[in-house]
Amino acid sequence: MKFSEAFEELQTLVKLMEQGEISIDDLAEKVKRANELVEICKSKLRNAEKEINDVLQNSDENQKP
Repeated sequence: MKFSEAFEELQTLVKLMEQGEISIDDLAEKVKRANELVEICKSKLRNAEKEINDVLQNSDENQKP
């Protein structure tokens, strides 16, 4: 799942929760799904941060005289 897909689904769930549009019967399931989506987003962000740092580090090393 792409970050944008997970984030969009998470935003939709949060909006539904805020508006009270999720029944009590479905609430626990939706909270569980929201938690899964948060973990996906956090993982994607960590991976992107690592890749960016690797690129920057390699760039710095290549520019040294």
